[in-house]
Amino acid sequence: QVQLVESGGGLVQAGGSLRLSCAASGRTFTSYRMGWFRQAPGKEREFVTHIMWSDGATYYADSAKGRFTISRDKAKNTVYLQMNNLKPEDTAVYYCAAGPSMRTWDRWGQGTQVTVSS
Repeated sequence: QVQLVESGGGLVQAGGSLRLSCAASGRTFTSYRMGWFRQAPGKEREFVTHIMWSDGATYYADSAKGRFTISRDKAKNTVYLQMNNLKPEDTAVYYCAAGPSMRTWDRWGQGTQVTVSS
């Protein structure tokens, strides 16, 4: 059974940084992309960024460009989300996901809370 487990969330002041981790177990994702989504209170879940497991190609939502960096460590089967210059509007539950395409995400983690205080 595939599992994605996020960690690294917490409370940080505006302008601070956090690094989220997503550890994958149960299989390898050679042809998959690994993504990060977030959901703020009262809002729909939104895409943040993804990385191709095979070649490391990345894609970012406009809200993440210039501040967030996604990376992966194949040896550890782990994906990271480095978040810098955090803003209160980044406050959300962040989810890790895996899927074969941008429209299909078939594995999800349980989420980790990120709270940015002003």
